[in-house]
Amino acid sequence: MSSVRMIALAAASALPLVFGSVAAHAAAHDIGVEATPGGGACSFVQKNMFAGPFKVCQEEVDAAGCETIGTSAENSDWSHAEGMCSREASVGVCDTDGIDTIYYEGDAFGLEIGCGFQSGTWKAAE
Repeated sequence: MSSVRMIALAAASALPLVFGSVAAHAAAHDIGVEATPGGGACSFVQKNMFAGPFKVCQEEVDAAGCETIGTSAENSDWSHAEGMCSREASVGVCDTDGIDTIYYEGDAFGLEIGCGFQSGTWKAAE
């Protein structure tokens, strides 16, 4: 196989990863939910037509905001709790407008790209 063809094949196979990650990062503020200092942790399964499912938790979200996030797109299995999300066994965190989204599943590289498209700051798990 020619090197040009190999590069084209690699680029084509990477597109779903990149665009899937962008779609996975639908920020809470995009659906009308703003950060609420001390609001708590919203755990849910994030999914849409392009990506997921990913187990995630968003911080600084009140109970009403959690319900909105947890039932938007194809998201499911949402629950709200006081306190902060666990960072244990996470892939990384995307901070978008003060709302941290902690990913427990997914490809860190693709999630980082998606976070950047949402004007977020990515921090890989340690």
